[in-house]
Amino acid sequence: MQTILKNIEKEGLVVFDGDCQVTVQQIVQARSRLRTVVHRTPLQHSNTFSAMTGTDLYMKLENLQKTGAFKLRGAYNKLALLSEAERKNGVITASAGNHAQGVACAAAAFGIASTVFMPETAPLSKKAATENYGSRVVLTGCNYDEAFAAAQNAAVESGAVFVHAFDDPDIIAGQGTIGLDIMDELPDAEAIVVPIGGGGLISGIALAAKTINPNIQIIGVQPEQSNAAALSWRSKQLEQIAAPMSIADGLNVKRPGEITFPLIDRLVDDVVTVPEHAIMHAMRLYLERAKLLVEGAGAISLAALIDGCGYLKGKRTVVLVSGGNVDLTKIGMLTERSV
Repeated sequence: MQTILKNIEKEGLVVFDGDCQVTVQQIVQARSRLRTVVHRTPLQHSNTFSAMTGTDLYMKLENLQKTGAFKLRGAYNKLALLSEAERKNGVITASAGNHAQGVACAAAAFGIASTVFMPETAPLSKKAATENYGSRVVLTGCNYDEAFAAAQNAAVESGAVFVHAFDDPDIIAGQGTIGLDIMDELPDAEAIVVPIGGGGLISGIALAAKTINPNIQIIGVQPEQSNAAALSWRSKQLEQIAAPMSIADGLNVKRPGEITFPLIDRLVDDVVTVPEHAIMHAMRLYLERAKLLVEGAGAISLAALIDGCGYLKGKRTVVLVSGGNVDLTKIGMLTERSV
């Protein structure tokens, strides 16, 4: 793999061009920027979940990442590439919680003023954590998309840089470093199962992994109640849903991105959906069987394997555990409703 990556950097190889605005070179460069910033999170085999799913299952534990989720990767990479003038104007973003913490943490590292617009439904734990990193938090709207619109307006009025949660080449490149990590440690992986909200995570991982092994299967997962990317993938055009609402709050997005969708369309082999009870059941399994606190968006990949995805039986499969920022006040509800 190292030979492949060195050739990519040296020759400027563009593996997927056309309407895709992200290259694997950007992911390799992001990895260099992040090397001393993010944790190299474990890629851990699970005998228990292998037996449950009929796969040879490995967990990529980004719930153990700094800020409790993968989002720091993209946020830090984006802010590292801002000019001095842009940094002086500050940054504004919108997030259901994990991207907020990633931006807040990265902004603090660079000494950049940051404001985060979060939906009123965002978990209190994510709001508090974002404020603890030094960001100003504005609660507005019933979902991510309403907070997003408010944040964009504020950025225009203030002159601050708007940091998109997923539809940005630098954000996608940062998230794609997870794909390089996985292929480093498990080069014979046959499938990676990844949650999809707006598509930044799966776009980056798919680009990195398929550059190294074009035959690897990339499977996306969404909640049945927040399935815009699944609808878009099937129709081959951007689709929008009216009111995404799932316990996997990080995936509650009305539509995938203009930049992410062409990557998903070209590189992702399947997009499946799972019901709410399956997500809650997977969260409970992580807690009981693996002693891991995993949020809904992080548990959905395991939920998909338990709920279906029969074509992955017997395959060496990685599930992306994208985050662990659970609102602890809802743990009681989880144990009651997931049985």
